[in-house]
Amino acid sequence: MTVTVDETLREATVAVLAKHGWDGVTLERVAEQVGRSRVTLWRQGLTVEALLNSLLDALASDYRDAMWPVLTATGTGRQGLVNTLNALFEVQDRHLPLMMSSDLIFHREQERNGSVIYLEPFERFLREGAEDGSLHPRGRIDDVAEIVMVSAAMTYVHMRGRHHWSRSRARRLTLDLILRGLVEP
Repeated sequence: MTVTVDETLREATVAVLAKHGWDGVTLERVAEQVGRSRVTLWRQGLTVEALLNSLLDALASDYRDAMWPVLTATGTGRQGLVNTLNALFEVQDRHLPLMMSSDLIFHREQERNGSVIYLEPFERFLREGAEDGSLHPRGRIDDVAEIVMVSAAMTYVHMRGRHHWSRSRARRLTLDLILRGLVEP
């Protein structure tokens, strides 16, 4: 049975997630957040897994939608990578409590569903940048792509969520750090 999680329940789950973390999300806490009883939610077929999966589904959908214009644009590999990183940061800002709840969010979604290959844009633009000379990745493209994505994603989330940096400050300094590692010395 597929259960629909409405926006009110999604927002309540995000609020509980922000306060208690991934493992602290319970049906009782979400029910309390929306002013319903746990039994009411349970009778609707809702589970913690369904609530959290709805957040992961929204993240995957948002990521896919954000990357589409990046993947269909023209330009150098470097510009494609910059656009990919900026799109990643936008998605992370829209899902910041979820992203802050665990450093495994992309892994959880990938293992659960696998419909989005998060590294694909990074691999593509690193490869294109190496070919057009606008980037100089050192090592295997798939390894460098993973390092770039994780470094950018975790740094950005940490600085935005834990240090409360502005979007522009976190974005500018994270982009600078990442790109400096991909140009010739």
